[in-house]
Amino acid sequence: MNSELRRQVLGCFKQLHRTRLRVFDGDTNALIAARLKINEEFAKNRNVSDAENVKKLVEFGYQVEEVLCKSVVQAVQRDDGVYRARIREETTRLDNKPYSPMPETLIGPFKKKRTKCSDPEK
Repeated sequence: MNSELRRQVLGCFKQLHRTRLRVFDGDTNALIAARLKINEEFAKNRNVSDAENVKKLVEFGYQVEEVLCKSVVQAVQRDDGVYRARIREETTRLDNKPYSPMPETLIGPFKKKRTKCSDPEK
């Protein structure tokens, strides 16, 4: 592996660990599990020497880092049994629309009446 690819791999490795520290801040179990998983995946692919495969793996690593940043939200239980979400600036936020069931008047005309099954051969 040439020095440029090696630099990219190490950069991805370090970035994943920095993201892990930021995303799972204060959660010792998650920090340890994420560290072990990152190290395990990099060790598993240590012997990959094809430049194209290495580039694909580095790109995948950055995609994983993006998912961690944007999708993972920690919930911390308070003393009163209520959970508090730790949402960071980079966390993706979607519109939160309250559930509104359809009124009964709209459902009525679309209900199918049940009929007895007739034998198709008769």
